[in-house]
Parts: sequence; C-alpha cells; structure tokens
Amino acid sequence: MTTSKFKGLLFDFDGTLLDTNELIIQTFLHVLEPEFPGKFTKDDMVPFIGPSLIESFSTIDASKAEEWVRQYRLWNSEHHDELAREFDGVKSTLQELKNKGIRLAIVSTKRYDSLIKGIRLLDIEDLVEVIISMDDVKNVKPDPEPILLALEKMHLRKEDVIMIGDNSHDILGGKNAGVKTAGVAWSLKGEKFLMQFKPDYMLHDMKDLLTIVEEHANA
Repeated sequence: MTTSKFKGLLFDFDGTLLDTNELIIQTFLHVLEPEFPGKFTKDDMVPFIGPSLIESFSTIDASKAEEWVRQYRLWNSEHHDELAREFDGVKSTLQELKNKGIRLAIVSTKRYDSLIKGIRLLDIEDLVEVIISMDDVKNVKPDPEPILLALEKMHLRKEDVIMIGDNSHDILGGKNAGVKTAGVAWSLKGEKFLMQFKPDYMLHDMKDLLTIVEEHANA
C-alpha cells in the first residue's frame, strides 16, 4: 500500500469518468429542436456541458428552463445506458488507486438519481467512498461548497486531495476550495481550454494519477 501525500481523489463524473458527451448533446438537441427548429447544432451544445441544467437552459429562456429540465431528465434517463461509455482505463485505474489506499469520491453537479445510474453503469459503486450530488448542497461547483463537504465527510484536509475534472467548474471549484486540481485532456472542450484555468496537473491518461500518487509517496 502506497503512503502518499495525497490521501483522497475527488472526481467530477460526466466527461471525466463516464463519457456522456454524446448523451448530453443529444438530450439538449432533443429538448431544444422542437422549440427552435434548425437553430442549434451539436457544437452549440458544448458550452452546456458542465454547468447545471437550470443554468444552461436559463441562458436561452429562463421562463421555460424548469420545463426543459424536466424534459431533459426524462429523455436522458431513457437513453443513458445506450449512449454513455466508460473512458479508457477508468475502472481499472480506480481499482489500482483504491488498492494503494487512496480514497475516492465523486463530486458532481448532477442529481443523485442520475449520478448513481452512471456509477452503476461503470460498476464502480464499491470503489467510491463518498458521492456528492447537487442534492447535497445549496451551491454547485465552481462554488467550493461541494468539495468542502466531501472533505468533511472523508475527514481529510485540503492538502490531502486533488479535485479532477473536465471543465472549468471543476478546476475553479477546486481552487476556490483551496485544493490541488487536475484537468483531463480528454475533455470535450479540450486541453487548451482547461489550461486557461491553471490546473496543477493535466492528465492525458487515467493512469497518470498512479504516477502522481507514486511521485508524492512518503512526501
């Protein structure tokens, strides 16, 4: 078992561990196309990946946002397992990290019922110690609240963890919480986009986390 300076890793979920990019884009298009025929393309949906649903829909029409969120959740749930995929090496790397004594948590802007569906699809429920969803907090990332709640539940200090994600919300949330951060180069928004927010690490492969943990062993 590795003794590392880092005792816990906090992961965003969608776009970080589970490839739900196509699912999310198709769901947004399903909801918006009947209202705005031909107006939105797949590329137009990319900025909606990361923020909460109510935030994203409110940028189009705040008065209809709640109804669109309802429609989104219904279609997304129905097509979840069909369109979502594991990113390469996710489960095996998480297992290796856990074997090394690294504690794992998920900190997401999704509702718990949607989040647990993805966690079960990946079959990593037994690897994850703490799950923080939007249901657990008043303010989602980039507010530090969900990250600080994860630390509280795990009884870990800020210097003990890394917040890992595919979006600006994850990096900024980590910085706002005072923890180290890592971006994932497989983010749909791209490595260059994430580097603007100055993460402490950039992962090009999930196994990069094993190297980071080893480098800080006995630190």
